[in-house]
Amino acid sequence: MPLADRLRPKYIEDVVGQTHILGNGKLLTNILKSNFLPNMIFYGPPGVGKTTVAEIIATSSNKEFYKINATNSSLEDVRKIISELDEIKNINGLLLYIDEIQSFNKKQQQSILEFIENGKITLIASTTENPYHYVYKALISRSTILEFKSIPIEEIEKGLERAVQKLQKESYLDLECTSKALELIANICDGDMRIALNTLELAIYSTKPNENAIVFVDENIIKKLAISKPLNFDRDGDSHYDLLSAFQKSIRGSDPQASIHYLAKLIKGGDLISICRRLLVIACEDIGLAYPNAITIVKSCTDSAMQLGFPEARIPLAQAVILLATSPKSNSAYLAIGKALEELDNKDTGNVPLRLKKSGEFSDREEDKYKYPHNYKNHYVKQQYLPDEIADSVYYTPQENRTEESIRKYLESHKSIKY
Repeated sequence: MPLADRLRPKYIEDVVGQTHILGNGKLLTNILKSNFLPNMIFYGPPGVGKTTVAEIIATSSNKEFYKINATNSSLEDVRKIISELDEIKNINGLLLYIDEIQSFNKKQQQSILEFIENGKITLIASTTENPYHYVYKALISRSTILEFKSIPIEEIEKGLERAVQKLQKESYLDLECTSKALELIANICDGDMRIALNTLELAIYSTKPNENAIVFVDENIIKKLAISKPLNFDRDGDSHYDLLSAFQKSIRGSDPQASIHYLAKLIKGGDLISICRRLLVIACEDIGLAYPNAITIVKSCTDSAMQLGFPEARIPLAQAVILLATSPKSNSAYLAIGKALEELDNKDTGNVPLRLKKSGEFSDREEDKYKYPHNYKNHYVKQQYLPDEIADSVYYTPQENRTEESIRKYLESHKSIKY
């Protein structure tokens, strides 16, 4: 039996981490102390105690516990459990735990509703994704949503120390683990207690006893395992888009250190296309007219990255990221097109003025004639280009940067141009 399963806590006070919902006066602890057990949805990364807490709740509530995983189960599995509702063992009710509930489609999730309505089934569901995006709204409205967070390094270390003590008592091995070794494991497991315990177990059983018949695990043993730090990276999941969001916001905030950090995480995930697309968007949305050539340079960098592929692609990508993070910022173009599109949705914007149409050339009215700006001084002549209905609309306003200050001066030289 894997170490992670042998050491699974049986009491809520033994659960590692989640101090924001577990502990004296905290929500989940208060629920356990009460006689009322609501339907609940746990969400958070893997290996942080969602299943463990569900099993502890089932034991303390004296309900029969059934567990299914939505990734390899069907509606028939749910119906089979429901068919056992009237059996004597389920006299106190039934607690159904559905792991990875986001893998059930809407119809499958709907089918559970009627059985949790009468209280015979208490549902606890878990998901690594945001339930508000992936779980049927009617289930959400009938459930208490609890977020489980990655376990802090110091809590992981405590859990590992407890595991070592248990192994020292139960195992035939004489075992010693240095605090440095446990600290290193805690750092590479990315807040996942299951990975931490699996790494510890691998280190112990792959190490030969020394001359004193002691299995001695230090940080060098852990390093020899060559275990890469896992990243919570699902290209179609929330973690991916959270990373992309942090990436863009760091560049927008002119923080090159954070920008490179999130680039490194995205590179580890291997999604070159998403990185390139986001960099091109940032060049226009966040840098824009403050440094108009940024898009040209970024396009060259992303084209190079696409041609090179990983691992070399990391170099032009880093160049583009540092350029954008340290460039002056302007979102004036982004705001301008946003206002124009919003106006199209909410106003009668009229028709193209006759003077701008080809047919205007044949009009007898002077006001309908198009004036060719290049025939006038400074290549400018006053005339109305917007339809009459929106003649006073202003979309673009120059912002405070060197390039747009030049634009502002140019517009001010033609007093009739609004901004």
